[in-house]
Amino acid sequence: MEEFPCEALRVNVGGTKILADLSLEFGVEKFVFISSDKAVNPTNVMGATKRISEIYIQALAQSKKYTTRFITTRFGNVLGSNGSVVPLFKKQIERGGPVTVTHKEITRYFMTIPEACQLVMEAGFMGNGNEIFVFDMGEPVKIYDLAKRMILLSGYVPDKDIKINITNLRRGEKLYEELLDQKEELLPTYNDKILIAKVREHNYQTVNKQILHLLENVDLKSRYKLVEEMQKIATDYVSMNSYYPNGNGKDKKTGSDHKQKETSGVTEKNNPAE
Repeated sequence: MEEFPCEALRVNVGGTKILADLSLEFGVEKFVFISSDKAVNPTNVMGATKRISEIYIQALAQSKKYTTRFITTRFGNVLGSNGSVVPLFKKQIERGGPVTVTHKEITRYFMTIPEACQLVMEAGFMGNGNEIFVFDMGEPVKIYDLAKRMILLSGYVPDKDIKINITNLRRGEKLYEELLDQKEELLPTYNDKILIAKVREHNYQTVNKQILHLLENVDLKSRYKLVEEMQKIATDYVSMNSYYPNGNGKDKKTGSDHKQKETSGVTEKNNPAE
């Protein structure tokens, strides 16, 4: 997604918009949007597309024109799900290593698949529309420590039988994720595991116009132009350690003017785990 923002926009933003608009057309009672902790102060394309999708869902919920109740859930990584570090680490250990971690201090929030499913269903049940439900993910876990524990549980000694390689942060990757930004406040619910974030106000007409413009001719725009347009909607999106400038036209990592050519991106294979 970081290298091909047009595809991320088409699926995450365009797909969400299509489903939400169809829900209005056919009078769906409730629409539950599953967001991500990467949508909070996004630093990469994936997080920014999730944030833009959140904004669209909130704008619909606040328009008061429709009977469909729009609800957003936001949580972190789900253990054992597609793309999770656990099956990746398991495969690397079975091959005899190395286990790859992008940074020794990187942390992530985790919950199990049954926990995530149950909380999403309960949030959908309790939601009345225009809420962001934030799940209590417990304490963040160091990915390096998780790798060591999985090696030990497999009967090996870390860095003796199975090596752990530190490969450096991937493009747009954060050291830690957040479930809430500074402009949001948390309110309790009857379930200690589910909190409600105070949402910001969004004008539907403005947001809809911005998103339609963003998606228009998405395949014909350069990835730099797409990121620039994304930053106008998700104003808290600041690209880090990536191909793209941040909101003021400077590279976040170096502070230099961004003059990278369109062909400068390279496809990254065998991406290490978060």
